[in-house]
Amino acid sequence: MVKLTTELIMNSYQFINPVKDRELDLRGYKIPLIENMGATLDQFDTIDFSDNDIRKVDGFAYLKRLKNLVFNNNSIVRIADNLDQCLPNLESLILTGNQIQELGDLDPLASLPKLKMLSLLHNPVTSKDHYRLYVAHKIPQVRILDFRKVKLKEYEAAKALFKGKEGKELKKKLVKKSNLFVPGEGLESRKANGHSQEDIWRIRKAISEASSFEEVEHLTKLLQAGQIPNKVYKKKSGAQNAEENIEEFDDDEEEVNTNEAPIPMEQ
Repeated sequence: MVKLTTELIMNSYQFINPVKDRELDLRGYKIPLIENMGATLDQFDTIDFSDNDIRKVDGFAYLKRLKNLVFNNNSIVRIADNLDQCLPNLESLILTGNQIQELGDLDPLASLPKLKMLSLLHNPVTSKDHYRLYVAHKIPQVRILDFRKVKLKEYEAAKALFKGKEGKELKKKLVKKSNLFVPGEGLESRKANGHSQEDIWRIRKAISEASSFEEVEHLTKLLQAGQIPNKVYKKKSGAQNAEENIEEFDDDEEEVNTNEAPIPMEQ
């Protein structure tokens, strides 16, 4: 099992794929969870996480460019809420060969406004009653499900099936969420390794604003030392290094508004 470090990300195979997208290959490392994604510097259209041990789709930095995610043959049982805040332009999500169990486990995908293609082949959820109709009802932006086009008649059937009082009752009966354990889940609502939810927000914001691998590396060293970055300033001159552009956390400073939208990285 290998931790997804900034070094692993920077040293992994990067290429232009057949559809002319810039792709990062993170297949087959047995990675248990997604982290340190700010090290990509938002330079990729596609990231392939196939053949790892990931159990939850979560842990992304703000990646405005990312359009396609591939998670073939992992152990995914959960999808994080509010993925749209980190992946606003995600169009394709391939989850073939995972362990998603219940229709309710798909609900977080409704927040992704540009999601057009979704594959859940070889997941237990595909055997649930009215599976395709539920996806058409709950995630209507999806046009291709399990590599088959969602037809107009399916959207119409879904609308009719879940309409009115009877439809609401059917939905209550069908839609459940699995109670499977996901290591590390819920840490952001508590203190994790001494970091509060606000601290974690500051970490993600600082990494998302990094404009070079050196800055990401320096931020990682600060975090390992238990220091929380507060602000990342734009470079004043080419002579200044990343350390001169980072002001560390000061408890006496004005509180940061954690509802502020993340700022995309400069290309």
